Amino acid sequence: MNTKVDAYLSKVKRWQPEMEQLREILLDCQLTEALKWRVPCYTFQNNNIALLGGFKEYCTLSFFKGVLLADTNNILVSPGENSQSVRLIKFTDTKEIMELKPVLKAYIHEAIEVEKAGLKVDFKQKNQLDLVIELQHAMGKDPALKTAFEALTPGRQRAYNLYFSAPKQAKTRTSRIEKYIPKILEGKGFNDCTCGLSKRLPQCDGSHKYIQ
Repeated sequence: MNTKVDAYLSKVKRWQPEMEQLREILLDCQLTEALKWRVPCYTFQNNNIALLGGFKEYCTLSFFKGVLLADTNNILVSPGENSQSVRLIKFTDTKEIMELKPVLKAYIHEAIEVEKAGLKVDFKQKNQLDLVIELQHAMGKDPALKTAFEALTPGRQRAYNLYFSAPKQAKTRTSRIEKYIPKILEGKGFNDCTCGLSKRLPQCDGSHKYIQ
């Protein structure tokens, strides 16, 4: 037990009993306790395993490499849509923590095994897109389309992908892609007119004529 964590928990105004219980479970799994980023952090051989956190509506047990856990009980959630690695469990009372105690220990031990195995999260580049599946299929059938799309600027790629992925029905997504293939092959962006200017610019009115 780390005295800095003792001091931290003594000042917690909400979720103190829940966090104390989670702390006991983590320490029982032979993890090393520290205070990092101003919150309790638990490590194995200097590798970060988990964090405790307190929020307005719940407290959390977060796994640094939660995305690599099997999550057989389907209790892990992402802290945000852009989180590629961290997964967490939310708690609102001590009863649910005690009921999940065996499961939590299993998850913690699995996280330790992930570190022992040296597993790494395959982080995507910030500009790497998850292309809509219909666009992937279209580019697979047409190498010229694939080459032209990949030659577009990242911003133009994102604009197309956002527009193509919006419809709920696959046939609508496919229809949108087919409509814009000629434009992509010309190297034009979604908001570009054939005159070469963006429709967003005052110099072009969308009819391919310059505005004086």
